[in-house]
Amino acid sequence: MWLNGEEIMQVRVSAISYLNTAPFVYGLENHPISKKIEIEYVAPAITAFNLINGTSDVGLVPVAAIPLIKNASIISDYCIGADGAVASVLLCSGKPLNEIDRLYLDTESRTSVLLARILSENFWKISPEFYDFDFSEEELDLTKSYILIGDKALTHGNLFPYVYDMAEEWIKYKNLPFVFACWVSNKELDPSFIAEFNDALRFGMANIEKSAERFVPRFDRDYAIRYLKTNISYNLSADKRAGLSEFWSLAPDELKSKVRWFG
Repeated sequence: MWLNGEEIMQVRVSAISYLNTAPFVYGLENHPISKKIEIEYVAPAITAFNLINGTSDVGLVPVAAIPLIKNASIISDYCIGADGAVASVLLCSGKPLNEIDRLYLDTESRTSVLLARILSENFWKISPEFYDFDFSEEELDLTKSYILIGDKALTHGNLFPYVYDMAEEWIKYKNLPFVFACWVSNKELDPSFIAEFNDALRFGMANIEKSAERFVPRFDRDYAIRYLKTNISYNLSADKRAGLSEFWSLAPDELKSKVRWFG
């Protein structure tokens, strides 16, 4: 990008193109800030990896990975969160919860994997064996048990006889909302850029109906809009920050030792 004959470095942004991020994507692509950023759409785990290795400057990062990012700072009061059923992070199983002995974990998100381990040990009181599962390479077996996230959960969750919404389970356990991902930077950014970035997210939130269009016909338009307005809670409020702090406090020691409150 050039301005007055001088090259201006664009801010590299790792975003996610799941349905739940549709308002963010719409805002960043249709706001004037689009001229100042270079967006790459990747899986949630890759956004964290990109910030850790420095190939991105800003990303929508699964919260379990934030403590692993050097110089991490939460730069927005917008997040991917839930204060009720989230519908897109599910434990889907061929057997009841108390009979699950093997749990296959979606490798695309650190947060859902850690949440499954925390709930298993502390709330569900089960001790399954955990196995990684790559949805792109393996077919689902409806007799087995999986943690499915994002669009996979929305499209395949209803195939299973037993389905447990992970946000609802967390809320039962802690009586606090849950935060799945936050906007994070790995370097100091100009305050004016951060303000404009948040204005772009705000613009997207004001255009939820339009933001859903890119996911049609993968999802029915009315269903997509209802999901975005009902299941996802985008405001990183004080109670969500409390829920996030509680989640971090239950993390394994090697992660917990890196935790501080960001932003």
